Amino acid sequence: MDSPTGVRAWLTVYLKGACMGAADTVPGVSGGTIAVIVGIYERLITALTSFEPSVVRELLRIHTVEGRATLTDELVRMDVPFLCVLGAGVLSAAATIATVMHTAVVEYPAPTYAFFFGLIAASAVVLYRHVDARTPRRAVVGVVGFLLAFAVTDPALNGATGSSLPMLFVAGAIGISAMVLPGISGAFLLLVLGQYEYISGLPRRAFEGVIAAVGGDTGPLLSTLPPLAVFLGGAVVGVFSVAYAVRAALDRYREATLVFLVSLMLGALRLPATEVATNVEGSAATVALVVLGPLVVGAGVVFVLDYYTDDLEY
Repeated sequence: MDSPTGVRAWLTVYLKGACMGAADTVPGVSGGTIAVIVGIYERLITALTSFEPSVVRELLRIHTVEGRATLTDELVRMDVPFLCVLGAGVLSAAATIATVMHTAVVEYPAPTYAFFFGLIAASAVVLYRHVDARTPRRAVVGVVGFLLAFAVTDPALNGATGSSLPMLFVAGAIGISAMVLPGISGAFLLLVLGQYEYISGLPRRAFEGVIAAVGGDTGPLLSTLPPLAVFLGGAVVGVFSVAYAVRAALDRYREATLVFLVSLMLGALRLPATEVATNVEGSAATVALVVLGPLVVGAGVVFVLDYYTDDLEY
């Protein structure tokens, strides 16, 4: 039989990471929720909060037998091997699904954004059951969250911030926070920031760059690597900063934070609704098929997922 740390166990961790990455690439479905479903959420949070930057000092003694042994013990204690294998699964699946979603957004914007609308709206409905906005302070927080998302997703601002390296770093830091926050999708946050379409196309451009480099043309690869590296760098920083800040807010102001997050989702519905209205055309029957069909499917995915996970504690 395989040991608890054998190949089969690590493959299981990788596949669970792949499920998380695939889910968090679609606006409205949270990788954190998937982590709860597959039973690794608590271990993930424990591993992240156990990480100590001081371990880097052990690298100075890596040339000695004692230094390597100490470093190995510290990495195992902090469950870094688990984080690495899980992260590999997240990244590989996210890159694959992101390519598919990028094609859908570019080639079929109306049904794709209708699908997103259904996902986000249904997620807001599901999360609303867990919030209490009856106090004046929480009501104000809810209004602020709604107006903030509504303003940020203004069509007039679409592309105004661009996809500069600083913006990509911020997007990576904010988007990754969804991995430790069940209920909120990282892709949804990228959608709010106006970076979803650009970032979802990075994996494909990187792959095409590698193919071109093999043929002797390194230009495409060199132009794609900086934004990809900056986004991933922001994600790493976000795991140990933004995500912690969100969790601290939940610990101290749980209800107000949840009200803000749900309101953020409701306000952000402006973006997919605008994209659908802009890109849909044809007869009433065609519009119903192109819009209502994907919308219902998107909402259905969330409601089915919620039905089978309603007894899970986040």
